[in-house]
Amino acid sequence: MPHPAPRHLAEGPHVGIRHFTHADSAEFTARARQSKDLHHPWLFPPDSASAYSAYAQRLIGDPAKAGFLVCEKGDGSIAGFININDIVHGAFQCGVLGYGAFAHAAGRGLMREGLDLVVRHAFGPMRLHRLEINVQPANAASIALARGCGFRLEGFSPGMLFVDGAWRDHERWALTREMREPR
Repeated sequence: MPHPAPRHLAEGPHVGIRHFTHADSAEFTARARQSKDLHHPWLFPPDSASAYSAYAQRLIGDPAKAGFLVCEKGDGSIAGFININDIVHGAFQCGVLGYGAFAHAAGRGLMREGLDLVVRHAFGPMRLHRLEINVQPANAASIALARGCGFRLEGFSPGMLFVDGAWRDHERWALTREMREPR
């Protein structure tokens, strides 16, 4: 399933991150279909070629978004994805993260390594100052990932996002560049 991929933007010991491409459609959608049980009811990544095309185009063409694939270094397979949405520059310099692991990679630490790489990229070349993650309170794996990467819990928002047919409560987690810098 993996294919020769573009060069990584950043690499860790086990994964690299790179931008989405249209050529990733077959692998991404196959992995999304294989991961439906893992993702439900939190997340619904595109699982068809047409849905992927629209999704990837938004990430590629919208300057207020940046999409990253977390890829295993050995064979280049896609372990998961991390998107920075609602990017605002100027005085705010902030973006909102969304992410998901694929079933074959879940629980292996690959997303934590990938999220760390995306955070470094966001605070470095992208010149952002703050990143936010909104997580449904019962999504223990997503909260563990946010906490493990140094995000702090900042609050609770009732009925914040429309997910799986209803308005869902979310915890708000955030990280600033200063929180990552050595003291």
